[in-house]
Amino acid sequence: MSAGGVSIDNISGIQKAAILLIALGPEKSSAVFKHLKDDEIEQLTLEIANTRSVAPELKDAVMDEFYEVCLAQQYISEGGIGYAKELLDKALGEEKANNVIGRLTASLQVRPFEFVRKADSSQLLNFIKYEHPQTIALILAYLPSAQASTVVGSLPPEKQADVAKRIAMMDRTSPDVIKEVEKVLERKLAAMANQEFTTVGGVDAIVNILNTVDRSTEKHIMETLEIEEPELADEIRRKMFVFEDILTLDNRSIQTVLREVDNNELAMALKSANEQVQEAVFSNLSTRLSAMIKEDMEFMGPVRLKDVEDAQQKIVNIIRKLEDAGEIVISRGGGDEIVV
Repeated sequence: MSAGGVSIDNISGIQKAAILLIALGPEKSSAVFKHLKDDEIEQLTLEIANTRSVAPELKDAVMDEFYEVCLAQQYISEGGIGYAKELLDKALGEEKANNVIGRLTASLQVRPFEFVRKADSSQLLNFIKYEHPQTIALILAYLPSAQASTVVGSLPPEKQADVAKRIAMMDRTSPDVIKEVEKVLERKLAAMANQEFTTVGGVDAIVNILNTVDRSTEKHIMETLEIEEPELADEIRRKMFVFEDILTLDNRSIQTVLREVDNNELAMALKSANEQVQEAVFSNLSTRLSAMIKEDMEFMGPVRLKDVEDAQQKIVNIIRKLEDAGEIVISRGGGDEIVV
């Protein structure tokens, strides 16, 4: 496409963005700037300053392209790439639709399994529960933790720990493998734009899922992993509840925990804790005991980070022990129920 002798395909993305912002006017442009990074604002400001005049035809061409890309992005978010291409074919013609989709997917790198994110969890479970555990792990690793945890909790018990282990041990997945899985699960899905290896899964991914899944599912998975992969289970457990998460406990639970903690260990653990954590602890201690621990923290002087982390981990272990005994409840999103 050309406008006033200038082809829109021959100008850079930053030039197009500058022309778009000029066309939008100062009020709307300032609202856009609020969502940009400092370096992006700097580049755009410089480009706008260097743009002396814009031919009406070029401005219209940039606006049209922007509208088409926005339209494509909306269609992709509603129903995936296949759905977007079908609608754009009707609206813009096949050649232009392919151009818009290609430009959008290349720049935005549409996430794999986007169509799965829109599925109801029960439908998704029926969709994938008979798949190989590695396939299930690959799909869940790309999903939001809340959605993935619901699926994990509903899987047959014999598959739960296997899938969890595969997610935790997943490192890099070839795009060819992802494309093949996508073809099986959504036959009309277009080929992935990103041809680089995709980092997915890992310990953090399964920690997020286990922190959200119901306690019985988490317990079953962890008990199985402790037998089959003790080192992995230990790494997962260390990350599942960190010392700062004491802020998520209610006052009664914090008081229960503090009754089990040695005062010297508590002083050491609080040495590097942030103000919110310290306040949560001190507000659940007597005035006399709070003053004593603050005095111990002051007199102990500089301490090794490892000693602080060890003390914090001991308190975390106490918290997990009390949860296992049913004496406290750690809030989680996967279905724990409080019976009144």
